[in-house]
Amino acid sequence: MSIRHSLLALLSREPRYGQQLKSEFEACTGELWPLNVGQVYNTLSRLERDGLIEEAGGEGAVRPYQITELGRSELRSWLSAGPSGDPPPRDDLVMKVMVAVAVDNEGSVGVVQDHRRSLLGSMQHFGRVKAYESATTSTLMMCDAELFRLEALVRWLDSVDARVRSGALIEIPAFGVRDTPGSGSDVPAETEGVRR
Repeated sequence: MSIRHSLLALLSREPRYGQQLKSEFEACTGELWPLNVGQVYNTLSRLERDGLIEEAGGEGAVRPYQITELGRSELRSWLSAGPSGDPPPRDDLVMKVMVAVAVDNEGSVGVVQDHRRSLLGSMQHFGRVKAYESATTSTLMMCDAELFRLEALVRWLDSVDARVRSGALIEIPAFGVRDTPGSGSDVPAETEGVRR
């Protein structure tokens, strides 16, 4: 999540004070991503240093910030940029399950099921949040995003469970041992050492 660009987006409407930005950020993200005010002001300092925002005129010791033309250009670039080609982020749950399967194939079934139960509990929580009469549109959108993400993880855990129960193993190659061309291996280089 880019707090930096989210604050730029809020400032693109009109000048704001740090506390206003904090409140508006939390409101537009359904209050599911709280920010502390120190985080807001640290981000604002960096944005100002980079020439993306500047202090707006005002009275008193504390002045609001406004976006600069460079900031508007940066915001347009961020909003229109497609997904990066970077490798997927290192998800703690995914890493735990893959390591569990690699080091203890039989015992990993319990690990998978424990995580599955936990994710289902989280899904129930977000389902209850959506049912609140006072839920805002932002809250509903954030809950849907989280429910879809959790559902995808549950489906992934189900596929891991099916593979483990079918006897598929993840082999950890011995140090220095690699498949060589012509050895009969059809494993692509980027997934070397992982057997399905």
